[in-house]
Amino acid sequence: MILGMSLETYTLTHVVISLIGIATGFIVLFGMLAGKLLKPWNGIFLLTTVLTSLGGYLFPYTHLLPSHIIGALSLIVLAIAIAALYAFHLNGAWRRTYVITALIALYFNVFVLVVQTFLKVPAIHALAPTQTEPPFKIAQLFVLVLFIALIVAAAKKFRNPLT
Repeated sequence: MILGMSLETYTLTHVVISLIGIATGFIVLFGMLAGKLLKPWNGIFLLTTVLTSLGGYLFPYTHLLPSHIIGALSLIVLAIAIAALYAFHLNGAWRRTYVITALIALYFNVFVLVVQTFLKVPAIHALAPTQTEPPFKIAQLFVLVLFIALIVAAAKKFRNPLT
């Protein structure tokens, strides 16, 4: 039992929150690329991504896992993003800081999504059962390169934090 839920129910809840975080993260990203701050979506994205990162620590484990490290890194960039948006109101360099840190948090979520896809989807798992095979590495490299390009573009295009 985790938070009064069976492991299966908790896992499903965690996955749904993660997918909401990813979906709203892409909405936020597309807003940034259009130069717009989509206020309600930013809050939902940040909240669900924080919940996802914190929620990962509640699963039973016996030793430190790579997912715990990604979760910690995500929480660090999320803390900076939240401060940039809510404490510093995207003033000056905080605007670009918000874009970069929020989108790094989104990248971490997508990174984990790819890992979980290779672990849990049988047809995809067969392509890279140990996650050391080329299909897994190519998928993760593609996601990394895509996010670097998107972060650079969003940092350049997100000029007007008041919209």
